[in-house]
Amino acid sequence: MRPTQAKEHHVAEPPPFPRLVPVPGPPAREHPDGATGGAGSGAAREALPPDAGDLRAVDADVPAAVGRVLDQVLADRLARARAADPLFAADLACRVADFTRAGGKRARAQLLWWSLRACGGGQESLAPALRIGAALELLQTCALVHDDVMDAAVRRRGGPALHAALRDRYAGSAPPGRLGRFGDAAGILAGDLALAWADDLVAETPVGPAAAPLVRRLWSDMRTEMVAGQYLDVQGQLTASYSLARALRAACLKSALYSVERPLALGAALAGADGATTRALRSAGRCVGVAFQLRDDLNDVFGDPRRTGRSCGSDIREGKPTSLIALALARAEAAGDRRALTVLHRSLGDAGLTPEGLDEVREVLVATGAPAAVEERIGRLVARGLAHLDGVPLAPEGRDPLLGLLRRTAQGAPPATRPYPPADGHPGTAPADGHPGTAPAEGRSGAAAAHGHSGTATAGEAGRAAEGAGRADDRIGAGAGPVVGRFAAAPAASAPVTSAAAAVVTAVSATASAGLEDGR
Repeated sequence: MRPTQAKEHHVAEPPPFPRLVPVPGPPAREHPDGATGGAGSGAAREALPPDAGDLRAVDADVPAAVGRVLDQVLADRLARARAADPLFAADLACRVADFTRAGGKRARAQLLWWSLRACGGGQESLAPALRIGAALELLQTCALVHDDVMDAAVRRRGGPALHAALRDRYAGSAPPGRLGRFGDAAGILAGDLALAWADDLVAETPVGPAAAPLVRRLWSDMRTEMVAGQYLDVQGQLTASYSLARALRAACLKSALYSVERPLALGAALAGADGATTRALRSAGRCVGVAFQLRDDLNDVFGDPRRTGRSCGSDIREGKPTSLIALALARAEAAGDRRALTVLHRSLGDAGLTPEGLDEVREVLVATGAPAAVEERIGRLVARGLAHLDGVPLAPEGRDPLLGLLRRTAQGAPPATRPYPPADGHPGTAPADGHPGTAPAEGRSGAAAAHGHSGTATAGEAGRAAEGAGRADDRIGAGAGPVVGRFAAAPAASAPVTSAAAAVVTAVSATASAGLEDGR
């Protein structure tokens, strides 16, 4: 037995959920096209493809192995869709299947796999890991298709977004307004279908009785967290609530948990990892996951579309309350930089923002120092995330691939040349030493409102903020680890800065960090 496996888990058992094991189903029913349906039947119940059933083969190319399982599962789902209705299958189900097959790096499935291997999972865990990895890809299809509808995005992965393709399929058959509503409705249904297929796949996957309740609980929580994070995103757009605390909370829910932490926890659960190992993986995943979202925020504004696969500035045009924007507003407010505040408030939510207008936004963002601070924090989060795994007895066949994957996940697709200077060492800027055990002063304080455009601080508020920010060194590494720390503390150099204003920005950031650190 591997060091990270244990017969008894040292964590509280979650509430009981239906066991993820095969159960007798009703008699198979004949479909008009000859396919059979019902529980326990169809390709989804068959053995894995022959070339996906060997550990070493999967280790050599995890995305390909997951892709083969997806091909098998989707063939079964499409047969059922055709049996239900040929038009529905051709218009909707086939597009969902094609979108899922065309997925990129299968990052979530890879995280699950290498977590499982690092926790000593062997041949008995191979089939459940690949099938749940395939389910994660379907869940990602749901998230992306719905996201494109909510953002009114017309392109995805270098081609038309799914809802836009459906709208264009019927171009000329109805007025533009009706066509737009049809496309949005069809996109919602397509995402729902992907979610249903993902849930079906998890429910049909044989998992041992010890792991099944935990796997089901993790899957359930992940779906809820994904929706919660997306709701915070759209609600923040509506209310123009550019709060650093809220932006980080949304990033934690919709990226850190869904994209990294939960896949790692699923792999650990399937491998039967002990409680200490699982907690270390989750803490590492949360740090890396937030770094992943911070990188995404930077790439939306500064990234090269040829490398990121999407156009620049969509977050600005949609008025999304990202951490980068919230931090820039907080710094500009603290520094009294009225030009930066004017440009940002004027541009956020402007769907018609021109390339020249976006360039002006980039200019004022750089002037606040926010991009450099975010860049620096990404490095610190990755270092801290990997430090959570120091001393954890991970299996050698999985440890190095997992650590490398975590690094690549956080770095994403950075710009070819960084378009902003590094942090310049203003008082309050976190040191850029990247030492995993070094932490900026962080803590929780009620001295500042959790909004980037809070009012001027009094001397008393500044003192309380500084005191609160200095109390948190002993919190570093606890739970999932802090997320932002004092990377907000150095305001723009283009305007005079009072110590009170700088302390307020520090307190805003520290409050956000504390909430994420303890899982709130």
